[in-house]
Amino acid sequence: MNQYTERIYNGIIKENPCLILMLGMCPTLAVTTSAINGLGMGLSTLAVLIFSNLIISVMRNVIPDQVRLPAYIVIVASLVTVVDLLLQGYVPSLYSSLGIYIPLIVVNCIILGRAEAYAAKNPPLLSAFDGLGMGAGFTIALTLIGLAREFLGSGYAFGVRILPGSVEPIGIFIKAPGAFLIIAIIIAIMNAANISTAANKKVESCDGCCASCAGPCHDTADKEGTK
Repeated sequence: MNQYTERIYNGIIKENPCLILMLGMCPTLAVTTSAINGLGMGLSTLAVLIFSNLIISVMRNVIPDQVRLPAYIVIVASLVTVVDLLLQGYVPSLYSSLGIYIPLIVVNCIILGRAEAYAAKNPPLLSAFDGLGMGAGFTIALTLIGLAREFLGSGYAFGVRILPGSVEPIGIFIKAPGAFLIIAIIIAIMNAANISTAANKKVESCDGCCASCAGPCHDTADKEGTK
């Protein structure tokens, strides 16, 4: 796996911003009442992530350290304005559904976090792939959560009726607690499938599988067990 595909894999699986790092919870709870809303919010954030990481990486040696955060916010705000106007002009129904959460991408901790932690320290193309991975992970998570909530809470999937009218939907899944339940279920499935993520790492270079581990924590456990 080269460093570019590793950046994508990292954002989708190992450090998924929504399911692993638990970032961006505000839009996750608010807009994932349907799969279309989750997909729209995810793609909007993905576009901002890619271009903000790219621009910040290109300008990382030009922006003074003293004003780097305000500069990042100006760059992100400009990109969000473009996305906001495009949605308003070409997808007005989605724009109305997402409402205030599109402008709030400016202060999304995922955007500023990747800018500060990665784009400001790495070359442009690699930073763009990091934004692509993180944005794809966020989009997939929001779409899955929205699809599950829409199906269980109303019997629809992407606006199409799936459950027969005689089946009563579970209304709580359309509300905010439903998002927490779905997130918990998805994380439980990932843990049951032994998917290696940053959440189950014990030490550096550890994938969470102690049976095949020869790392420091494994050695320590063996020593303690022989005492």
